[in-house]
Amino acid sequence: AHDVESARVFASTSFFLAFLAGGCIGILGLLFHVPFMRLLGSTDSILPYALEYSTWILISAPAMASSCVMNNILRYEGKAFFAMLGLASGGILNIFGDMFLIFELNLGVRGAGISTAVSQYISMAILISPFFRKKVQSRIHIRYMTRRLSDVTNIIATGFPSLMRQGLNSISVMILNQCSAPYGDAAIAAMSIVTRVIMFLFCIALGIGQGFQPVSAFNYGAKNYVRVRKSVKLLLCCTMAYCVLFWLLLMLAPQLLVSVFTSDPELIGTAVWATRIFLFGCFAFGAQCGLQQSFLALGQAKVSLLLALLRKIVLLIPLIYILPLFCTNKLFGVFVAEPIADILAATVTTIAFLVWAKKNLSDEALQRRLEAEAALKST
Repeated sequence: AHDVESARVFASTSFFLAFLAGGCIGILGLLFHVPFMRLLGSTDSILPYALEYSTWILISAPAMASSCVMNNILRYEGKAFFAMLGLASGGILNIFGDMFLIFELNLGVRGAGISTAVSQYISMAILISPFFRKKVQSRIHIRYMTRRLSDVTNIIATGFPSLMRQGLNSISVMILNQCSAPYGDAAIAAMSIVTRVIMFLFCIALGIGQGFQPVSAFNYGAKNYVRVRKSVKLLLCCTMAYCVLFWLLLMLAPQLLVSVFTSDPELIGTAVWATRIFLFGCFAFGAQCGLQQSFLALGQAKVSLLLALLRKIVLLIPLIYILPLFCTNKLFGVFVAEPIADILAATVTTIAFLVWAKKNLSDEALQRRLEAEAALKST
C-alpha cells in the first residue's frame, strides 16, 4: 500500500518491544535462576551445568528476541538474503566459537554458553545494519515508537499464534523433562537428543512455511485465489515430502542422527529407542505445520492459535500424564504421547482447512467478495 510511515512505526515498535521482553526474561531468569532450572526439568546432578550454561543464554535473551523481529521484517520486505546472512553468520560463529572455547580453552559448558551469547549479539548487529544503512524502507529508531495502544495490540494479536506455537513447544519439552527425570539422567539426556533431532524437522518445515506466507498473503490480498490454492498445494507437497523422508530415515537408521550428539553406546541405544517412538508421528507434522501457517498467512490468526493450542494443550500435555498410567513401561507412555498428538492434530487441522478453503478460497467465494466490495463502493 506504499504506507512506508506505518511500516516504520510497526518495525521500530516491534524491535524495541522484543528487546525489552528479552531483557525482562533475562533479568527474571537470573533472579530466580535455580527455581527456573528446576522448572525446566533439571535434576541435582544436571543443575550445576544448567546454571552455568543458562547464565549466558539469559544474558543474550534481548539479542535473540530482537533478532527474530528483524529477521521477519527483512523477509517481508523481500530482503531474504540479509535475513539469511544474519542468522547463518550467528550460527556459524557459534559452531567455531564452541570448538575454540570448549576444546582449546577447556571452558566446557561455560564456553558453549559464552559462544552462544557472543554469536547472538554479532548476529543482531548484522541484522540491524540494513536498517541503519537504509537498504530497506523500514527504520528502527526510537522516534518511530508508536504512542497508540491499538498498534501494540495489533502486533501482539498477529504474533500470538506464533508465540503459542513456539512457547507451547518449550512448555511441552519442560513437562517431558520433568516426567523423564524419575527415570534418571540418561532419560533426560535421551530426551535432549530427541528434541535436537526434532529441530532438524521443525526448522526446515517452519522455514518452508515462512517462505510461503508472504506469497499466499500478498495473493490473497490481491484476490488471486488461484495462486493462493496453488501455493498451499505446493507448501503441503514440500513439507509433507520432507517430513515423510525424515520419518523414513528415523525409522530405518535413527542412529545416524543420534550419534552426532553422543558417542556413549548406552545413551545412543536409549536415544535411538526414544527417537523411534517419539517421532513416529512426524510424517503427519508437515500437514499440521503447513496448514496452521496457511491459516495465519490468510488472516485467520484465531484459528491458527486454536490449532496450536489443540496440539500442545488439549492433546499432548494431558496424554503425557495419562498414557503412562496404562503402560507397563512408564517412560514409553511419556514418549508415545507426542506421535499420537501429532497424528490427531494433523487430522483435525486438515479437515478444518478443507472446510474453510471450500467456503473462502473457491471461485464462488471470490465472486461473493467482489460483489460485496462493489456494493460497498456503490453506497
